Amino acid sequence: MQEMREGFMRLLRFRHACKLFDETRPVARADLDYVLEAGRLAPSSLGLEPWRFLVIEDHTLRRHLRPACWNQSQITSASAVVVILALTAELRSETGYARRMLRRLVATDGELDEAMQIYHGITHGDLNAWSVAQCHIAAAEMMLAAAAIGIDSCPMGGFEPEAVAEVLAIDRSRFEVALLLALGYRNQPQPPKHRLALDQIVEYR
Repeated sequence: MQEMREGFMRLLRFRHACKLFDETRPVARADLDYVLEAGRLAPSSLGLEPWRFLVIEDHTLRRHLRPACWNQSQITSASAVVVILALTAELRSETGYARRMLRRLVATDGELDEAMQIYHGITHGDLNAWSVAQCHIAAAEMMLAAAAIGIDSCPMGGFEPEAVAEVLAIDRSRFEVALLLALGYRNQPQPPKHRLALDQIVEYR
């Protein structure tokens, strides 16, 4: 158990927002699939899995994408960029998506009705923001999975959603661009990690 604890802490310390990747070192497809599988297995509220992953490996396409991402070098120096799309239109109650997904998880019609009541509570709020927040959970799991196999990552919230959607032909009536995740191998030493102390951010009651 102690070895597992220490191993996990090493992953957390290895992971950092890599700003410049080694363009000569591609990430193998099997390793990309490993990272994406971690996203697939991520937890989501009510098990609705409101994400889809668009993997951009083509360098020409990433070069066109870069201006839509505030010209950040990670877009073109990374081996691949995962565009995490948040479901929006499908999550509306009338589509039946939520009922189909929830049916997998419950044993009775009564439990399904109860779960749908909770879901209706969610849909009365900002459904798009809820869906995007769920996608960030998947991104966190993918970054840890990448770290576990020595792959660096950078979560990227700096982009223009409309421009990204235009470059990648994403239907914004169905999806919100939640986050971009650049993956590759670092080209520079990892910078020091700065964090507040635990007693500065935690309060027990």
